[in-house]
Amino acid sequence: MYKDLHVYQLEHPTQVIEWTSEKTVCVAGYTPAKNEILELRLPMRLFAEENKGLCAERDFKVVHGGFTDGPVRCLTHIPGTRCVVTNDGLSSSLQVWDLGGDDSDVIRRTRSIEGSRRVSVGGSRIAAQLSTQPQVLHGAQSSDVLLTDLSSGQTLYKLETDSADPLSSLQFVGDSVFLVGCCNGNIYVSDTRTSEAPQFSPPPASSGKSVLWWTDASSSPDLSSCRVIRLSSSGQAVVSDLRNQGKAVCQAQLDSETRCLSLGVQVSWAPALDDCIAVSGLSGAVQIYDTSLWKMEPQEAQLLFEHRGHVVSSQTQNHHDVFITSHVWHPVRPRTLLSAASDGSVHVWDWVDPVSC
Repeated sequence: MYKDLHVYQLEHPTQVIEWTSEKTVCVAGYTPAKNEILELRLPMRLFAEENKGLCAERDFKVVHGGFTDGPVRCLTHIPGTRCVVTNDGLSSSLQVWDLGGDDSDVIRRTRSIEGSRRVSVGGSRIAAQLSTQPQVLHGAQSSDVLLTDLSSGQTLYKLETDSADPLSSLQFVGDSVFLVGCCNGNIYVSDTRTSEAPQFSPPPASSGKSVLWWTDASSSPDLSSCRVIRLSSSGQAVVSDLRNQGKAVCQAQLDSETRCLSLGVQVSWAPALDDCIAVSGLSGAVQIYDTSLWKMEPQEAQLLFEHRGHVVSSQTQNHHDVFITSHVWHPVRPRTLLSAASDGSVHVWDWVDPVSC
């Protein structure tokens, strides 16, 4: 079932896993008091193509570390730099951190960026992309999404909308185009190069009341081939084209366990594996689905793979209390993922496609 599986134990659990290179990730605790912020190097054995048994380094390694005064609920690496930007989930303000380099193993906070709201339920979402001047897209609600220059703190762009919907996701889908996913299922697509109103798409029809939605867009060099998936707290998954979000390309009903719904759900497209998504938060596992098998009409989705390692290996007395806090695909390795759980465990695993076995 697994080509590779490596386990690491943090002192406190994390809700953020962010790539800082193809072999390193940044994690941080979310307890109310002081927390560690760490850059971890993945086990070198994971990257050994041959003679893995001869590779001496089989464990995660802390390469840089520091402390935060509060929780970290959102963390984004600024591409092309050694900086990450965080949010505590309690306000819309951001904290900027220097990850250190070869001459220092200390992660230091360098500055703060005030958000438009001092208090914000759920905090801000953050997105960044490679640019000549480091910039960060951030906001807690659809009405306060800003593009900010990190060096000067100057606002470069503001999303123009009258709504104030809490955000579930925020991401760039092109050099200047970004997608805003709201908790109520609304989606906005905007271009920072124009002053035109953002493209708006209401949520898919749902039979449930008080349904929450999470959104992700697939990575693609061509916006016309970019797919958007919206996943509800009831397990309803709807895929559409970025430029025609009102029409579903395919949809399915995913298996879910209601005990984990209040703890947060995450859905993400595989960057190097066509049509595949990973889902966590609907159960105590990370679930992999192949959306190419879905149809226009809703149907029960068949699992392609399921990682239940956190529940199985947990040292807690009640395994049913363990839930997934975060997961992320490797940027170039097609079937490699990292996942973190509420018991502080972090797993990196490379799964084997059961169809090809």
